[in-house]
Amino acid sequence: MGYHPVSIGIIGMGHVGPHAANSLILQGIADEILVCDENEDKLRAEVQDLNDSTVFAPHRAVITNCHTDYEKLAQCDVIINASGQVTLSAISRTGELFKSVDDARLFAGRIAAAGFTGYYVNVTNPCDVVAREIFRLSGLPSSHVMGTGTCLDSARLRTVIALKTQLAPESIQAYMVGEHGNSQIAAWSSVSIAGKLLNELSDNPRFAMDGAEAESLARKGGYIAYHGKQRTEYAIANAATRIVRAIVHDEKVVLAASVQLNGAYGQKGLFASVPCIIGKDGVEEVLEIDMNDVEKQGFADSCDVIRGNFEKLAPFSVESSRTMPIVLPKHAEDDRRLD
Repeated sequence: MGYHPVSIGIIGMGHVGPHAANSLILQGIADEILVCDENEDKLRAEVQDLNDSTVFAPHRAVITNCHTDYEKLAQCDVIINASGQVTLSAISRTGELFKSVDDARLFAGRIAAAGFTGYYVNVTNPCDVVAREIFRLSGLPSSHVMGTGTCLDSARLRTVIALKTQLAPESIQAYMVGEHGNSQIAAWSSVSIAGKLLNELSDNPRFAMDGAEAESLARKGGYIAYHGKQRTEYAIANAATRIVRAIVHDEKVVLAASVQLNGAYGQKGLFASVPCIIGKDGVEEVLEIDMNDVEKQGFADSCDVIRGNFEKLAPFSVESSRTMPIVLPKHAEDDRRLD
């Protein structure tokens, strides 16, 4: 019948990676999941637990321990990057940036050299900078690399509006855009319900709300989870899984994701979150939604924050990422390595 098993790779099995694997299993999306992590004990444990759980899944799935043999993931249709160390964000403003980029520099070139032609979904923060680095080192078309970006933040915005209006979240179109971080903004002037802009419905008490407050609640949702348990895991894992599902099932769904901008919204040469169509060809189209002047400036400022982060990175060539052993350069501001 020419059936092609759906093969998904996951790099990083700390917290988000295992939840993404479990979501892929329970939704029946993947036939096989290939996982990598530097912590062999944790990796072995997760592989055991996940394989045991497949007895209760919609169909058989096999989880394979690939250790740090990243080249084995070259056969995958989609690779989720969930590597990194989120606790560094509480210690140093730039610590997570350098750790996450260094992780990407250790695997992206190796997987590329092994012949990978599939798609990357990056979860690791800072999401926009890491997605850009994976794209740069992978040699893939820009449509093949995306980050979860504000996919989850947009869901949080819809949830805030849904709770206020007592509507189902899927009845609301609303997007957080820009950096996946503190500088993201709500594209409030484009929020709509049943084809009507929310601003046009404000005479009805049900739809009257404080846009600034809703934006703040959407932006801070992740910090509430982090404050209580020093991580976010379930929601972001499901956001990554949602993007994977859109690719392997060619859904052509509109989601906010971190994608390369090539002139859209007046921005070039960086990854930032905007609504886009995702299907079997990855990022199939970037959609430009209407924003007022304040929102446009906020989006531009957010993009400048992203640029400022990747400008902190030490130079690292594509050739260096494919030359074994990989020698990582020291970032000038990397306080993880200072005595």
